[in-house]
Amino acid sequence: MPGPSRAGGPRGGSAGTEGRERPPRFPPAHLSAQGRHRIHAPASRPSRKLDLLTLCFRFRWLLPVAMATGRLGVRETLGALNTALGSGDPVWFKETRARHLRARDFLAPRPALQARFGDEQVPERVVRAVAGLQGPGVAPVLRCAPTPAGLALQLQRPAVFERVLGAVAAYAAPAAPAAPGPRVLLHCPALRGAPGALRLSQLRAVLVADHLARALRAHGASVRLVPAVRDPHMPTFLQQLRVDWPAASERAATEALRSLALAELSPAPDGGALPPGVLGTVCLKEVMQERGRAAGYDPNLDKCLVTEDLLCVLAELQEAVRHGPGDGPPGLAAAPDADEGGCMVVHVVSCEEEFQQQKLDLLWWKLDAQAPLTQRHLVCGPVKVAGAPGALTAPEYYELRHAQVCKASALKHGRELARDPAWTEVFSVLSVATIKFEMLSTAPQSQLLLALSDGSVSTKGTKSGTFVMYNCARLATLFEGYQHSVEQGLYPTFPPVSSLDFSLLQDEGEWLLLFNGVLPFPDLLSQTAALACVAPGLHATARTETMCKFLVQLSMDFSSYYNRVHILGEPRPHLFGQMFARLQLLRAVREVLHAGLATLGLPPLNHI
Repeated sequence: MPGPSRAGGPRGGSAGTEGRERPPRFPPAHLSAQGRHRIHAPASRPSRKLDLLTLCFRFRWLLPVAMATGRLGVRETLGALNTALGSGDPVWFKETRARHLRARDFLAPRPALQARFGDEQVPERVVRAVAGLQGPGVAPVLRCAPTPAGLALQLQRPAVFERVLGAVAAYAAPAAPAAPGPRVLLHCPALRGAPGALRLSQLRAVLVADHLARALRAHGASVRLVPAVRDPHMPTFLQQLRVDWPAASERAATEALRSLALAELSPAPDGGALPPGVLGTVCLKEVMQERGRAAGYDPNLDKCLVTEDLLCVLAELQEAVRHGPGDGPPGLAAAPDADEGGCMVVHVVSCEEEFQQQKLDLLWWKLDAQAPLTQRHLVCGPVKVAGAPGALTAPEYYELRHAQVCKASALKHGRELARDPAWTEVFSVLSVATIKFEMLSTAPQSQLLLALSDGSVSTKGTKSGTFVMYNCARLATLFEGYQHSVEQGLYPTFPPVSSLDFSLLQDEGEWLLLFNGVLPFPDLLSQTAALACVAPGLHATARTETMCKFLVQLSMDFSSYYNRVHILGEPRPHLFGQMFARLQLLRAVREVLHAGLATLGLPPLNHI
């Protein structure tokens, strides 16, 4: 695998900045004689309305805090832009594609404006109101003008650079909670077995649960993870995967639940003997009718065999809910959709485990009057392996990726390096990064198709976790190179950020990194921590794929810029101003990359 070079000039390899969503094309506009901007567009089409989502956690503790922090925000800017147009559905959207950002930063598309203004004209007062927009968290506006595509708005870019790069730490962290977060119990039943029995779909559920727990905690939620793993080999395997999960050696006490179960059980049919470990059966359709929670449950649910193991599972969940999650700050509020005990239970399960988990939900309600009324299922889709001769277990998958990483390094640097103990940690991190980006880059509810070829661990591919880690290492090498030059007396020490001239950042790649990478990162963290469900359904969805996709795209944008622009130039005083401004921008990119990797449990690498 290629290592990052110390110099700041052109480098091998390239990655494009295109590939983002394309806004619609619209016919040209004409300016009317009355000074209003006339819109000529096709007949208006019915607006496509999104299904209303009931948020499991109405994130009142994620409300904008721009007024308190002074931080600019994409969400705040879009909100102010839509307010300036008057009442109605949101119209403005943020541009992301490099070729559109050359001319505008936000756009109100022509068809949407036509639907808003029935006379097919945008009043001049509206254009003036948008151009003079101000407010807490709102980015300063340079101009707003009609274009064939609609109303185009461009920001005062030097001012935005100065505001953002003058407070880098504020953009590399989630918004400070405006109110205490909820209490959440994440249950991942896949961790009740041994690593060797862990299927790839179950591994996916484990990684989703771990990523979601980190995101929720970063936003002030108190999260408790269940089950505490008891298999002696599972903690070691989870440590290899950099999954933070509790362990325990004792089973939860089941005496109370056992007594309740015996009172509810039906005898064996025809007086026959029950299988070993089975206490009896319980009718589940009855409890669904009693609770009124049939929506979303499998219609084939009928009877449940109650076993000692099943009661042990319930006892652990019962204990976790009653004691409440205890790893968050004190004074946490209950989620609005939680039960009276203030705890939301989310079962993160593979598609193969969902049917059994539905049985468990209903049995819990049957036996325990204090069971939480709000239980949601985050179901992870199946994992298919292209060209695999048979089923692959999670440990086999890890060993395969680890062997491929070592092989790629041996081909690049020689077999001696692959056997060097100093590189053991690097190979382990690269292997886990490959696995996590593969497993988490697709929406969890969708099917995942894995390709096991060696190309998945190459730094030349722009879709892998290895590529992201490689660019982290390039950033580390860049700053090491600068510091080394300072020690040699070639460059002065870094000046105060307040003294930097950010108007020297004129390259379009620099604005792309700030506008698509640094500025929207706090909002992205909020999206990662969001859980949504369609009321009164059983199932929840999560956007755990957003972080991986964001980090890959940010790495592509950085790689394209870094390959093209010489950062550490000649040691001439008249060039230092631009060099320092660029270094401060890349310092912000580095902090965002590190913060994003932390939500995946991945440490940044200084070399590859």
